[in-house]
Amino acid sequence: MQLKNHIDQFLHHLEVVRRASPHTLRNYHLDLKAFLHFSQETPVDKRLIRNYLAHLKMRGVSKRTMLRHLAALRSLFKFLMKEKKISENPASEINTPKLDKLLPKALSYSEVETLFNQPNTEELLGFRDRCILELFYSSGLRISELAGLNRKDFDFPSRSFRVRGKGKKERIVPITKNSAKWIQDYLKHPQRHEEGKPYRQKDPDAIFLNKWGSRLSTRSIDRLFKRYLQKSGMAARITPHTIRHTIATHWLEKGMDLKTIQVLLGHSSLSTTTIYTRVSTKLKHEVYLKAHPRAKKSVNVIHTDAQKISEKE
Repeated sequence: MQLKNHIDQFLHHLEVVRRASPHTLRNYHLDLKAFLHFSQETPVDKRLIRNYLAHLKMRGVSKRTMLRHLAALRSLFKFLMKEKKISENPASEINTPKLDKLLPKALSYSEVETLFNQPNTEELLGFRDRCILELFYSSGLRISELAGLNRKDFDFPSRSFRVRGKGKKERIVPITKNSAKWIQDYLKHPQRHEEGKPYRQKDPDAIFLNKWGSRLSTRSIDRLFKRYLQKSGMAARITPHTIRHTIATHWLEKGMDLKTIQVLLGHSSLSTTTIYTRVSTKLKHEVYLKAHPRAKKSVNVIHTDAQKISEKE
């Protein structure tokens, strides 16, 4: 099997036929090239793939990353089977590593406000960043979805966006009146159209622009989030994706049903959305213990009584 040639053909198929996003192409390229380097062009079989996963584990790679590598290999060999380049799929009997089910973290309402107050809205880029934060919390979009937004996707009268999510699936996402106003003001911001400036709008389709007037990339949005999280003192505990978890949790706490949350977030399966019920219950319990005047006292009484019983025994 000429693995290198097969990988190149597969990546070309992803880009030209399936029209995968640059982010997806980059991940497939890196993961498959890593496997190519490990294989050293030896024949690929189930044993080699298992050894590769063991190699990743020994390097301390997370289970989630291992799953991504395995998914890339499965997609590659599925493509090669379809193209009749191979007669057997060496990844077909590889067991999938089970992920530890960790609860996603969520910010409190006061922490959201703290984060929102970080950008300097007196400057164009700061105004843009506050606009991004408002939209993220209003909509629960993925970073890649936000980066791909165009002017034509924004409907100010209905306060909604047409969003292209995973698998190029489209959905309509409503946003708040406040968020819609921030976006409208950003699109009309005088500095965005200032003649002779490097940041003057060069991409008439994109909503969010970088300091050179071109479309803001997914990586740039990720970096600006991390910068504001660092300034707010929350960088050690949360990631940019936490905003998506936060709004889903807050929606649930305000009474929104799971099916609606699933549609708004673009989850393909309701089981993915169900995890927020566990987050919400946990948060409500924490708030209860902090707010109830007798909560801490009750806990202390229980502990004291338990200690007395233990001493008697």
